[in-house]
Amino acid sequence: MNSLKDKGHRVTVLCFHPFYPEWKTKVSNDTLDGVTIIRGGKSIFYPKIAILRRIVLELSFLFFVLRKIAKHQKNKDIILPVFPPSFAFFGILFFLNKKIRKVGMVHDLQEIYSSNKKGILNKIISFFINKIENKCYSSCDKLIFLSEEMKEQARSLYDLEKTTIEVQYPFITITDKISNDLGNVLNPENINIVYSGALGEKQNPEELYDFFKYALDTIDIDNIFFHIFSQGADFQKLKEKNSNRKIKFHNLVKKENLEELYKRSDIQIIPQLPNTSKGSLPSKLPNLLISGCKILVITDKNSEIEKLFKNNNLEKAIHSWNQDTILASLKSLITLKTDKNHQSTIAKKLFTIDQMVEKIINCTLN
Repeated sequence: MNSLKDKGHRVTVLCFHPFYPEWKTKVSNDTLDGVTIIRGGKSIFYPKIAILRRIVLELSFLFFVLRKIAKHQKNKDIILPVFPPSFAFFGILFFLNKKIRKVGMVHDLQEIYSSNKKGILNKIISFFINKIENKCYSSCDKLIFLSEEMKEQARSLYDLEKTTIEVQYPFITITDKISNDLGNVLNPENINIVYSGALGEKQNPEELYDFFKYALDTIDIDNIFFHIFSQGADFQKLKEKNSNRKIKFHNLVKKENLEELYKRSDIQIIPQLPNTSKGSLPSKLPNLLISGCKILVITDKNSEIEKLFKNNNLEKAIHSWNQDTILASLKSLITLKTDKNHQSTIAKKLFTIDQMVEKIINCTLN
């Protein structure tokens, strides 16, 4: 938003108050200079059951946007829906000014995750996700996907025109301002293996936790510790059953401590649930690369992120959840001396906000 504003554009944002990953609303009055932010969802209660939570979110956000769109689409050239959620955009299509260009940014392909689930209810939900995503995507003048895999999968699923779809990797968001608040949490005398961020189904949390336990039972390194920085239902479930003093659970760090977290992490793990790499590309990857942190990605075979690491001589991406395979890769990374300058160069080359902004603005010129 700041980049669009800095280029002289007037920006209005329709969004909910923050609620993720705890699924509890946290009222925010944060502002951005020169950006109009309209927030809703202040009194929304999210159920504990995942499917019901998603339904509540989709429906409540739809009603919020329906109430606001007539006023806030006036004098606008571009509307930029971020998918998911998708139902709100689906519901307002009839009410949108036909002259407004629609540039969709696809963060996750929900069809990928829903299609892997079993059961009648999940099949019904998957059917509606398919129909809604199809209508939303085909209604956009341009779609920007965060990976080539996502783009090609969506094109295959929804028969999208090649001329309307593009790829732009997520961009670097951290700065060089390093705090000094986490020394007691991540002791520099220890080897700190870290997972940080949202912890849900697509991160395969149970398998990740089981590997942490296996590694500590197997590896012959006294000062190694495993850390999970997150919040939410899956995080709380693992935290409550954990009894290993070398597996530490922490709440998400404040934004101003994110750079320090990455700097103090000896290795950051990026886990992906099997057969879901086509659904998303981890948005924290650019920040991890530019921070110089060692990275272990567990992904699908021949996935885009695996190819990205291989083609750019980055360490390390593997395509197996076999515990011995992960452990061997982890031990290799611990002793490996990484080229931080090379990581930074690759990050700046592939993950830039300017290219994203150009693709959004150029839609009005076509």
